[in-house]
Amino acid sequence: MSAGITISSMSSYAILGCGSVGYAVAEELVAQGKEVLIIDRDSDRVEALRDQDLNAQSGDIREESAAKDVADRDVVLILSSDVAANKEAVSNLQDRGGERFTVVRASDPVSADELTEMGADVVINPSTVIANSALRSLEAGELEYKARQLSAVIEGTSSKLAILTHDNPDPDSIASAAALQTIAESLGVEADILYHGEIGHQENRAFVNLLGIELIQRDEVNVNSYDTFALVDHMRATQPELDHPVDILIDHYEPESEYEAGFSDVRPNVSSTSTIMTKYVQEFDINLSEEVATALLYGIRAETLDFKRDTTPADLTAAAYLYPFANHDTLEQVESPSMSPETLDVLAEAITNREVQGSHLVSNAGFIRDRDALTQAAQHLLNLEGITTSAVFGIADDTIYLAARSKDIRMNIGNVLQDAFDTIGEAAGHSTQASAEIPLGIFTGIETNEDNRDTLLSLTEEAVKKKLFDAMGVDGESNGN
Repeated sequence: MSAGITISSMSSYAILGCGSVGYAVAEELVAQGKEVLIIDRDSDRVEALRDQDLNAQSGDIREESAAKDVADRDVVLILSSDVAANKEAVSNLQDRGGERFTVVRASDPVSADELTEMGADVVINPSTVIANSALRSLEAGELEYKARQLSAVIEGTSSKLAILTHDNPDPDSIASAAALQTIAESLGVEADILYHGEIGHQENRAFVNLLGIELIQRDEVNVNSYDTFALVDHMRATQPELDHPVDILIDHYEPESEYEAGFSDVRPNVSSTSTIMTKYVQEFDINLSEEVATALLYGIRAETLDFKRDTTPADLTAAAYLYPFANHDTLEQVESPSMSPETLDVLAEAITNREVQGSHLVSNAGFIRDRDALTQAAQHLLNLEGITTSAVFGIADDTIYLAARSKDIRMNIGNVLQDAFDTIGEAAGHSTQASAEIPLGIFTGIETNEDNRDTLLSLTEEAVKKKLFDAMGVDGESNGN
């Protein structure tokens, strides 16, 4: 037990078998003011424990008398290195009946399963505990080492650091960039957040506006004014058009392009780049502003669908750290933005044109102005009764844009879109959400003009729906609207 562990609800304890593990536990419990009785058959050890003012008595934990002596204790810890003796102690306690919490030491997974079946509440394997502790220490050491590397690259900046998000940035990308900007400023380095495309979707715009995060369009600056470049949550984006090499790469996705970055930290085993950046904020011991803490917490929540998708322990611990520093009123405002008339029109069109086969829905939203409205329409349609997968597409700027959502555990919607469209367009995503962009001319072979809009729409609708349903492996008749 570490000094950081506190036990508040139970007051009387017994330790059966007090070797090095039992002694460490006994010391910690007594330090917390708990009443502890120790039983061990080694009389010399018992005397040594008594010399240290511990309540110890001689006894064989395999005997029924030992079970009788500890029958009134709230918690019994059976910690002998002799697993056979531990099994007998458990059996004797079970025979006596009564309410108590039992923790028992095992030696391997097989004995752990046996002790659990015998009625032990918690079974511990010291080798597993040591391994887990070693891994936690290794993780902490690696983070400290990586933080020193990151610091060296940032401090090597002569003029300014450019932090590039992925195109049309989402909350995770924006929040991660804001965190890196904060780290840079703590090291005395000026940094700008650059993006390309649009900040679409009402939630994303509300996110930026309410938190006051300053983003600069990449086309509006001279990139030669920066001498250090960072890609943060760049997420499978193509190689940026830079004459300068990438100095920093931080992401929770493996990049599709090869980068020879001076510093790289890519962790596919976490669900958000905001999680990674929170770990660095902790390692640098930075006093986060309320705005950046709120941004990072929202970035984690957005990537994990409020901890309902692909959430890892690292995501949860990062969120727990950020929670007290975040502004939860602002979070509520970000999560409940007003719906624009354009989004409402797209949703109405998608509802009207929906086609359902089995539990899969595909819909055409027609010609659109706000492609981010497709994402919201797909999410709303996923909530229809009996629907496990939804896909909504529309046409804008001679391009077919498609957004898809899925809660079908048998399907990876990202793979579905790649199978359907990767040879003629670009598709990306994961198991629960994905998107695709297909040049309209390549898809239909017809040049777009005002006179053939209806024809294009009809051809596109038929072809896209067929490709999607085929990629989903859906057979059978349409359920219609």
